[in-house]
Amino acid sequence: TESSVERAAFDYAYINEEFAVAMKYLTDRGLGEETIKKFGLGYSDKYSDDLYRYLKSKKYSDELLRESGLFNVDERQGMYDKFWNRVIFPIMDVNNRVIGFGGRVMGDGLPKYLNSPETKLFDKSRNLYGLHAAKKARKDYFLLCEGYMDVIALHQAGFTNAVASLGTAFTPQHAILMKRYVQQVILTFDSDNAGINAALRAIPILKNAGLSVKVLNMKPHKDPDEFIKAEGAEAYEERIRQAQNGFLFEIGVLRSRYDFRDPDRKTAFQVETAKKLLEFEDEMERSNYIEAVALAYDINAVELRRKVNQMGAGLLPGETWSTPVQENENKRREEKKRQKDTSDKKAQRMLLAWMAAYPSAYEQIKELVMPSDFTVPGYQKLAQMIYENLEEGKEINPSELTSHFIVQYPDGAADEGAEQEYKMISEVFHTGLGESVTKEEKERIFSDLVRKVKSDSLRLAGRDVSDLAAFQEIVKTQEKLRRLQIKL
Repeated sequence: TESSVERAAFDYAYINEEFAVAMKYLTDRGLGEETIKKFGLGYSDKYSDDLYRYLKSKKYSDELLRESGLFNVDERQGMYDKFWNRVIFPIMDVNNRVIGFGGRVMGDGLPKYLNSPETKLFDKSRNLYGLHAAKKARKDYFLLCEGYMDVIALHQAGFTNAVASLGTAFTPQHAILMKRYVQQVILTFDSDNAGINAALRAIPILKNAGLSVKVLNMKPHKDPDEFIKAEGAEAYEERIRQAQNGFLFEIGVLRSRYDFRDPDRKTAFQVETAKKLLEFEDEMERSNYIEAVALAYDINAVELRRKVNQMGAGLLPGETWSTPVQENENKRREEKKRQKDTSDKKAQRMLLAWMAAYPSAYEQIKELVMPSDFTVPGYQKLAQMIYENLEEGKEINPSELTSHFIVQYPDGAADEGAEQEYKMISEVFHTGLGESVTKEEKERIFSDLVRKVKSDSLRLAGRDVSDLAAFQEIVKTQEKLRRLQIKL
């Protein structure tokens, strides 16, 4: 089975006679033998075909080895090891089963860190490094780190509730997974700008999953590994006690972008703060945060509360309420438009999910529905990437595609639009595909989604058509849609 391939590969990496090379690297990083054994750390030697030859000697087929994600294939070399000359970090699921690997190169080779691709066993967005051990800590919070070494260093120092995402952006699925075990998460990301931005992305995801969030300050050190080496476990424990409330951390980062010596900039900060305070639906909770923010940043609490209430009512200074008749009509129009937008967006999201899950259907639909038919901007970009991959015969890798939408914060300014787009793309690859329905029902659903997305696109295009030939082409396409029956 594929699981037995992973297990055999793990045994090989651990017992290899050249393990001493990696052992020196790990001990130089301050790791003891017990910790190395606990996390199953090992080494893949400098030869790029040793693992392949070893597993072939165990009678594994090339097809199964290819599916394991542990090998690369090209015309010149054939099949060869993905991991060689690297310290190996086995990745285990919550039940202690090896499902993938991370590798840190020995020397100056690139890439410095390499991870297994996603496979049937290994879904990066639904697993956390170290969770198999952290769940046993019996604490009511997890320490969320950025990298494998941070997790390992924290466990060795006694903080056995540390976990990390697997070389990919933190996702809602990660947060849901953590919610099974704890009620609170303390972010212990790197203290540089990249770490701060990663924390800003993770906080709302964790909150949406119903988790309480705090942020640990490690300055002047970069990461947990460096901090503990420099100051020790007791000092780190004190930083945990001092960890800042997640919302107040966000406000603190926001404050750093405004010069209070300029009245306009101070006003702009207060307006942005008022917007963020509207995130709290509970009036008492919102009131408590208004008081906390006002006290921390020398803001008049009464004025801040007035601004929050004003923005919550959707009014600008000097605005008046609509009449009840106008208000009802506006609501009716907005609701109708919202339902239409939601329907179109859902259909496009689901079609992308089906295309990614069933690439064999590509040849049946590629001449019928195009990337340009996806009218939601983020979906159109994703469709283009999926089409390019399928045209080149590549496998669809959800993590790789999603990584193109990872939110960037240029010059420290948060891009809310990019944040929303990233969430939309992440949802595509976690859309339920009716696993319990029959093959015939799947084919019908898939066909209906193609019809829906293409028909919506044709309807929009038809509004501006005045040329007879163009109109006839639309009619031909509609007829093809009626006859479409995808076969899986």
